[in-house]
Amino acid sequence: MEISINPGEIKNWDGSTLILGVFADDFEKQLGKLELPKGISLAARLKENNFHGKTGELFSCNFLESTPNKFILIGLGQPENLLLNDLRKAAAIGARASIGNSGKLGIILPWDLFTPESVIKATGEAVRLSLFEDNRFRSKPEPKVLPKSLEFFGITKSAEKYLREISPICAGVELARELVGAPPNKLTPSVLAEEAVSIASEYGLEVKILNRQECQERKMGAYLAVAQGSDLTPKFIHLTYRPKGEVKQRVALVGKGLTFDSGGYNLKVGAAQIEMMKFDMGGSAAVIGAARAIAELAPKDIEVHFIVAACENMVNGSAVHPGDIVHASNGKTIEINNTDAEGRLTLADALVYACELRPNAIVDLATLTGACVIALGDEIAGLWTTDDHLGEALINAANNSGEGIWRMPLKDSYKEGLKSMLADIKNTGPRAGGSITAGLFLKEFVDSKIPWAHIDIAGTVWTDKDRGIDPAGATGYGVRTLVNWICHFIKRS
Repeated sequence: MEISINPGEIKNWDGSTLILGVFADDFEKQLGKLELPKGISLAARLKENNFHGKTGELFSCNFLESTPNKFILIGLGQPENLLLNDLRKAAAIGARASIGNSGKLGIILPWDLFTPESVIKATGEAVRLSLFEDNRFRSKPEPKVLPKSLEFFGITKSAEKYLREISPICAGVELARELVGAPPNKLTPSVLAEEAVSIASEYGLEVKILNRQECQERKMGAYLAVAQGSDLTPKFIHLTYRPKGEVKQRVALVGKGLTFDSGGYNLKVGAAQIEMMKFDMGGSAAVIGAARAIAELAPKDIEVHFIVAACENMVNGSAVHPGDIVHASNGKTIEINNTDAEGRLTLADALVYACELRPNAIVDLATLTGACVIALGDEIAGLWTTDDHLGEALINAANNSGEGIWRMPLKDSYKEGLKSMLADIKNTGPRAGGSITAGLFLKEFVDSKIPWAHIDIAGTVWTDKDRGIDPAGATGYGVRTLVNWICHFIKRS
């Protein structure tokens, strides 16, 4: 979708559909400021249809002899309560209501209440992402007519420079959605590695794929223990973005990459929704989606490493047993008291690998615990970090992106629950505080001198309901936060 700023007037526009955001009540005054084509009386239509302008309220109408011929009005509530997320939702609702019109889509919202950069990115991303549909696996997908372009009205032309980030970021989110949405027989560890190689080839990234033997040589016993129950070969993926010129910062993004998680011998049963465990690679999807976006945006001064230890957690005669003890690549021994807490085992070796790159910061994303979902629900991810500056930057990046996040405690005394009678550490602790002990487990595999953050996206990676900008299904959560952090919020030396 082509996105641009139109400095002209609506009355001279040749587009087909116009989205208008209106505050509650006094529609005549608001709409009177717009020079609409002759014969268009939107205020009267609103009154006739009992439209009040409540937040998210939708009204659309057609004028057959007019250009534009379709008007979509979205309620914004009271102006003093307006949030940037309200504009995102309004743009998404309007975009979905525009389906069926193939011409130009225009949008007018109260831009002056926010910075030009924030409103353009927020609404532009919302329009494009709300129209995304994954029809790859339908034999006869229902064709939908979508607008070909989006034009902003009433916003300064100088804000045009902010448009450049929308398409790469949305492409990264859409890629992440497709990866998470793909069934496990179509997205295997090898296919995920092939996707990484394809991105590297197209966008000029360096790529390294380690096979099982190479991982054995690196003594990645925790990662390989998870992989040994599957007939599919594990693939350790490492993409690298190197900027032109001097490198002032180096960061590593690590994503959990379980392309399917059966739970192993601690098989998922009952409410565990085993059929949905294809999304257990949501962290890797976010990291690879971010790689695709970062490669196109090409930020200066910063080198970025994208790391995924991809495999399946399955059950066969070779699968790891509950009670087994394995060695991670940093020498620590782990008693596996629950084979369904496998993601942290793969991340352990991936984090050790990331530390060896000597980055200035490491961020991992993982669909790690059901405990995080219980605590924060399905719209907010949990954040655990050893560094206040890193935590603040990630929270600001997430808020700017419209992705919910909340910092959680990383209380050292909870590590008591991870003590093992035989090994250095167990892979799970007591049920209470399960997402905290998961974070403390990961901390054992990170160099204490390197700022590190862990983001648990178990609740946010998938939605069963249409949330406007996120249609039902895979959300692509994390891509926007990571890209915004790297491009705008990271502490540059």
